Amino acid sequence: MANGESHVLALPFPAQGHVIPLMELAHCLVEHGVKVTFVNTEVNHGRILGALDDASHGGELGGVDMVSISDGLGHGDDRSDLGRLTESLLSAMPSELEKLVGRINASASAAGGGGREVTWMVADVNMAWAFPVAKKLGLRVAGFCPSSAAMFVTRIRIPELVRDGVLDERGMPRWRGAFRLAPAMPPVDTAEFSWNRAGDPRGQPAIFRLILRNNAATHLAEAIACNSFEELELGAFAVDVPGRVLPVGPLASGGKPVGGFWPEDASCAAWLDAQPAGSVVYVAFGSIAALGAAQLAELAEGLALTSRPFLWVVRPGTASERCLDGLRRRAAPRGRVVGWCPQRRVLAHASTACFVSHCGWNSVVEGVSNGVPFLCWPYFADQFLNQSYICDVWRTGLRMAAPAPADEAPARLVARQLIRRKVEELIGDQETKARAIALRDAASLAVGDGGSSRRNLTRFLDLIRS
Repeated sequence: MANGESHVLALPFPAQGHVIPLMELAHCLVEHGVKVTFVNTEVNHGRILGALDDASHGGELGGVDMVSISDGLGHGDDRSDLGRLTESLLSAMPSELEKLVGRINASASAAGGGGREVTWMVADVNMAWAFPVAKKLGLRVAGFCPSSAAMFVTRIRIPELVRDGVLDERGMPRWRGAFRLAPAMPPVDTAEFSWNRAGDPRGQPAIFRLILRNNAATHLAEAIACNSFEELELGAFAVDVPGRVLPVGPLASGGKPVGGFWPEDASCAAWLDAQPAGSVVYVAFGSIAALGAAQLAELAEGLALTSRPFLWVVRPGTASERCLDGLRRRAAPRGRVVGWCPQRRVLAHASTACFVSHCGWNSVVEGVSNGVPFLCWPYFADQFLNQSYICDVWRTGLRMAAPAPADEAPARLVARQLIRRKVEELIGDQETKARAIALRDAASLAVGDGGSSRRNLTRFLDLIRS
C-alpha cells in the first residue's frame, strides 16, 4: 500500500484524559500522510466543537476528520457513572461502529479516486473490545495506551494477580498492603488498584468485566503505542505482555487543537507573564475530580496562607456560582481562579513553580516534560499509581496527605495549614526540583532526533502506512 492510502479510524475511551493524547497521536499521523477519522460519542463531539473559539472548524480539527456515534445513554443520563457508561458502550457501540465504517467506505467508493476506505482502527486499549469488531470488518488493528505503561501491564497481569492470591476473582484485594508488580515499578496499595477506585463502588463489577474483556482482545493489536517513554518506566517496559508495546511519548499536538471539552481562558498567559519567575503555584484537578465546597474553601485559605501567586482551575460545573465568587474574592489580589486553561503552556511558563495535581497521566506527562515538581492529590483510578511514581520512584514531588483508611467516609478534610506547609516544602526543595529538571531533559532526549520515542514513533508510522 502506498503511503497516502492509509485511513485510520481513531477510537478513544469517551473521557477528556483519553481524547487528548489520542488526538495528539492523530495529528502526528496526519502530518505523515495518513488520513484520520476521529470517533467521539455524540455528547463529547458536541462539547469539543462547543469549546472551540472558532465555529469554522466544522467537522475537522487540524486536519483530523471528526465524526460521532451514540454511546447508548440518554440525553440526561449521568456519564460520570463509569459502571453504567461502560455497560452502555459495550451494548450500543459495536453496531454503531459497523454502520459508521460502512457509511465511510460507501462514501469513499462513490468518490472514486478522491476517497479512502478505512484500513486501520487505532483504539484506546480501554476500548479493546472494539478490536474484534474491526477485524470482522477487515480492518487492521493497533492499540493506544493513554495511561502509564505500569497501569497497562498491571491490568494485563490480572490473571497472575488472582493466581498469586493478591486479588480474588472479582478483582478485590485479598490482603491490604503495598504491592509491586516488578522491580523498578511503583508500589501501590492493594486497596488502590484502578478498577476499585473508579467512583461509585456499585459500578466496580462492570468496570472489572470491561477490563477483562479488553484484556482478552489485546492480542489482536499489531502494536500498542503508549504515551510514555522508555527511560521513564524502565521497570514496566521490561514486563512481558502480549503485543508489541511502543513508547512514543511524550506526545504533543504542535499547537493544534486537542479536543478539549471546555473553552480555555486566554487571559492566563498575560497573567503569568506578570508574575516573577518560579513563583506561581498551579492548581488543577483534571476533567473528573471534584472537591466538595468545604475542601474548596480550605484549599483557598491554604493557598492564601502561602503568600504566593497561584493559578487555580475550578472546572465548570464543579462549584456553585456563590462558591466560585467566594473563591475568587479569597484568591485576590495574588491568586487567579479560572474555569479551564491551556495547561501545557502554563506548565512550560517560566513563572510556574509547582503543580498541585490530581496526578492524571496526561498531567503527569505534561509536568514531567516541563520539569515541574508535583504536589500530589489523587482522586481515583490510576492516579494513586501515578502518585507513587512521582513520590517513590522518580522523587519529583510530594504527597499532599497520607491516604485515609479505605473504609473511611467521608474522606478527611485536608487542612489549610497542611496545604501551606506542603507548598512551601516543595518549592523550597532544590533536590526535588533538580530531579524534575533531569526527567524533563530525559523526555526531551526521547522525542529528539535518535531518541527512543522518536525511533518507536517511526516504527509505528511505518506499520500504519504499510
